Amino acid sequence: MALEHALLVALSERPGSGLELAGRFEKSIGFFWHATHQQIYRVLGRMETNGWLSVETVAQSGRPDRKVYAVSPTGAQVLADWLVEPLPMEAFRSDLAVKLRAASYGERAALLRRVRETLGDHETRLAHYRELEKRDYPVPADLAGPDLDQYLVLRGGIRLEEFWIGWLNEYLEAHA
Repeated sequence: MALEHALLVALSERPGSGLELAGRFEKSIGFFWHATHQQIYRVLGRMETNGWLSVETVAQSGRPDRKVYAVSPTGAQVLADWLVEPLPMEAFRSDLAVKLRAASYGERAALLRRVRETLGDHETRLAHYRELEKRDYPVPADLAGPDLDQYLVLRGGIRLEEFWIGWLNEYLEAHA
């Protein structure tokens, strides 16, 4: 997946300015596809040049004009074409997994402190995901369309965090 596809998804859900997209990215898509503000702006410019986006310029008092981006018909077709492309197997790449495997060859106590910190980060993220689930999707059975898709991606994030927490607890318990 390219950043372009993630932006097409976000703009399909709701048009917005670059700043709005960057904020939305940090709160949703950014949990599984990271991009800096600079990357987002650079890619938006390229997408506009390629005709994937339509842009409305909105005048602002005392500030530069704001560009509001929306998916163009060409961009919608790019997204549709990308959706049906074959998916490669997701690769699991983890510095932590390599460090856990190497723990016998270094200072295990220091690594265990890092594992506990990492576990805390995953617990924090899981709590955040569960709060989003409770707040935004109180009745999952009533969901359909984009809302259902967003909910199911959130559920994937919850399950992924549960995996990390379980695995790290197992490692810590084995070395207690």
